[in-house]
Amino acid sequence: MIEVQGLTKYYGNVRAVDDISFTVEKGEILGFLGPNAAGKTTTMRIITGYMPASAGTVRVAGFDVFTNDLEVKKRIGYLPENPPLYMDMQVIEYLRFVAAIKGVNRKSIESEVKRVADKLSISTVLFKQISTLSKGYKQRVGFAQAILNDPPVLLLDEPTIGLDPKQIIEVRELIRSFSHDHTVILSTHILPEVSMTCNRVIIINEGKLVAVDTPENLTARLKGSESIHMEVEGPVDDIMNTLKQIPNVTAVSVAPARAAKKANISGYIIETDVGSDVRKDLSHSIVTKGWGLLEMKTESLSLEDIFLKLTTKEEVN
Repeated sequence: MIEVQGLTKYYGNVRAVDDISFTVEKGEILGFLGPNAAGKTTTMRIITGYMPASAGTVRVAGFDVFTNDLEVKKRIGYLPENPPLYMDMQVIEYLRFVAAIKGVNRKSIESEVKRVADKLSISTVLFKQISTLSKGYKQRVGFAQAILNDPPVLLLDEPTIGLDPKQIIEVRELIRSFSHDHTVILSTHILPEVSMTCNRVIIINEGKLVAVDTPENLTARLKGSESIHMEVEGPVDDIMNTLKQIPNVTAVSVAPARAAKKANISGYIIETDVGSDVRKDLSHSIVTKGWGLLEMKTESLSLEDIFLKLTTKEEVN
C-alpha cells in the first residue's frame, strides 16, 4: 500500500532524511519512532505530498506521490501533531468544510459527518466553536477530519496527545479497528502506544533508518544474552561465586531485591548464553546450599530498551 525507496531530503546542506526505504502492507499498523529531529515528521509530510523530496520515490496505493499527488491525497487521511483546525468555526461547520474539500458527495456530507462524530465521541460538541473546546476535544476533532471520506491510508502524528487515559484507550481501540481495511502509520513518542497498537516498528535516527521489524524480532536481534532475575536469601559473596560457576552463565551482578526487606535478601541478574536455559541448574544450586530461593524470572527487553539501544549506539544490521 505504501512503498518508500531511497527517500532523501535536504534542508540546505542539512540532510534530514538519509536514503530510507520501507514498505507498509494493506491492513498493517506501523509504528514510526525516533528522537526529536530524527526525520519522522519530514518523512510523513513527504508521503502525504505536503513537501517534495530531494531524491527517491514514494508510492501510495500504486500512485507516485511526486507525479500523482492529487490521487495520493484522495487516499490519505493525515493528522499532524498540531491539528489543522479553524478556531472561529463550529465543529460541524469545520467537518462539513473538510468533507467538501475531500470530495464527499454533497448528499452524503451530513451522514459522513455524523459517522466520524460518533466514532470520535464528539457529537455533543458539534455546535460548539472550536476555540472553546478542551485540548482533548480539539485533538479528537483533528482525528475526525483525518478519517472523513474513509481514506484507505491514515498517517497519524501523536494522535493521543492531550487526551485523558479513558480517551487514549478509546483512540487505541479505534486505530486497531482500522487495521482490517486501512493502512496506518502511527508516529509517536509514547512507546507503550506502539507496543499496544502496532504490528511493526520503524525506528529512525538522524535521518537514517536503523530498524524495521516487529518488537519481538527486534528483541531477539538485540539481545546478546538471556537475562534472569533472582532473589535469594543467603550470603551475597557465596551466592555470587556459586552462580558464576554454573555452565552457560556469562555474568552475575547484584540488583535491588523486590521482596520484603531483610538483611540477607538480595537480588541478582544472571546473564547467560543465548538459547541456554539454566533455570533448573540455578534453582538446584541455590536449594542444595540451603539458601532461600524467593523469586526467579526471565527478563526481556522493553520497547524502551530497544529504542535506546538503536538510537544511542551503532546501527543494528
